[in-house]
Amino acid sequence: MRDGRREGDAIHDVIVVGSGAGALTGALTAAADGLDTVVLERTALLGGTSAYSGAACWLPGTQVQQRADLGDSTEAARAYLRALVGDAGAKRREAFLRHAPELVARLEGDPAVEFEWRAFPDYVAAPGRMDAGRSVVPLDLPTDRLGDLLHLVRPAVDRDRSGQGHPDAPLTAGRALIGRLLLAATRTGNATVRTEHRVTGLLTEDGRVTGVEARTPHGTVTLRARFGVLLAAGGFEGDDALRAEHGVPGGAAWTMAPRATNTGDLLRAAVRIGAATELMDEAWWCPGTQRPDGTAAFTLGLRGGLVVDGSGRRFANESLPYDRMGRALAAADAPAHLVFDSREGGALPAITVPPADAAEHLAAGTWVRADSLPELARHIGVPADALADTVARFNGFAATGTDADHHRGEDPYDRFFADTRDAPGPNPCLVPLDRPPYYAARLVLADLGTKGGLRTDAHARVLGTDGGPVPGLYAAGNTSASFTGRVYPGPGVPIGTAMVFASLAVRHMALPASGISGGAAGGARSTVTAPPGRTERGA
Repeated sequence: MRDGRREGDAIHDVIVVGSGAGALTGALTAAADGLDTVVLERTALLGGTSAYSGAACWLPGTQVQQRADLGDSTEAARAYLRALVGDAGAKRREAFLRHAPELVARLEGDPAVEFEWRAFPDYVAAPGRMDAGRSVVPLDLPTDRLGDLLHLVRPAVDRDRSGQGHPDAPLTAGRALIGRLLLAATRTGNATVRTEHRVTGLLTEDGRVTGVEARTPHGTVTLRARFGVLLAAGGFEGDDALRAEHGVPGGAAWTMAPRATNTGDLLRAAVRIGAATELMDEAWWCPGTQRPDGTAAFTLGLRGGLVVDGSGRRFANESLPYDRMGRALAAADAPAHLVFDSREGGALPAITVPPADAAEHLAAGTWVRADSLPELARHIGVPADALADTVARFNGFAATGTDADHHRGEDPYDRFFADTRDAPGPNPCLVPLDRPPYYAARLVLADLGTKGGLRTDAHARVLGTDGGPVPGLYAAGNTSASFTGRVYPGPGVPIGTAMVFASLAVRHMALPASGISGGAAGGARSTVTAPPGRTERGA
């Protein structure tokens, strides 16, 4: 056990900033190779946006898909990405495709890490698409396997934002992924985790990044790295000033990331030493149901209802994958509302994260209820005749099974969330609105994090404004700009690419060591530390 005040300045082989899936994958692979590795987390909890996620990891062509006999392959994924993104970022694409199977095999070689395939369709109809999906997810993790590490894993978004801990049940989804990676990393004997270390600056010597400066509750410390610094601590979605500067629509209040912490500190620090950026106006978009407290709930998987803009008309296929629906929402005539009837007893016919409480929303006015469509139209400020015509036309489509306007229900993704067992018509995605009272929920443009960031190469090296790599500096996840550009290919692309490029970063930064690690020379060590006043445990 180490005291954060006494430990202060230190030197390690590898410094990893952040503690999401990408950061912990980088830390695990470095520590497993015998490198003395430290993870620096700004908050008291580990996992960031990854802990909030469903933990889908878009890692194609691996042994997990082979076990499920899917017929997935690296070649199919290559065809799919090429169809969607073209050859922009081709070197990074190829590095990702080559390394994904190797990384999954390595991770599953540790008994703490177990994956399975779970159906969730790729998002776009293109050559190489897997209609059933190719993402892998972690198995649930019994809490007793984590022991005293459990208190470090960030809870699910609804519990975290309300100040609750984990329920008395196994860790699932993103919490399971973070828990498994943390467990594996600490068991190597070469990993240290320091919470409440906010990295605000990068140290350089002769043009090379050699460490970081971090603020802690007990003052500023400096930590130095023999081999390299990996920045993998999310984007700048929580900073309205940076969003405005780069033209990112939406707002910090509506992001699904831990908005109080993902404020672009690392981006600013890297830019100060000459790092280049790209794709800075982009994010991983999604519709959000506005919540009574002004935040938003990630909304997906509609089972019914329709979405209208300020004119009272539909403007998109409501069953689109969330990034594409978010883009449609950004271009729509605001405000937008999800209109639904009482078919589900007044509950929203969709998945929301955090879950929606109808009574709370109605009391706050973020949802409205009316006995008739004209009355509902008055409540939400749209022309009554337009809303009535929209619903009548949609109900006609529901009867025939064909959405002549937006083709809802024609894609495997559309039907993935539909209630196919009790569908009232020939197309389960087209459920008529004919059971008053009617409801409308206010929609906003939310995001899962920004998508632009530091420009990197196929080794995850950060590139400078001169086009060359910044020695000693690497980036992965939303701290870097995604090679998928303005496309969201499938569930788990942000997490999968973060994990792969974090691993590639560690592989590259360790090359100068030629197999000799300063960490290994000093013996195995694995410590989780927090500032005094918080629980400190040795792993």
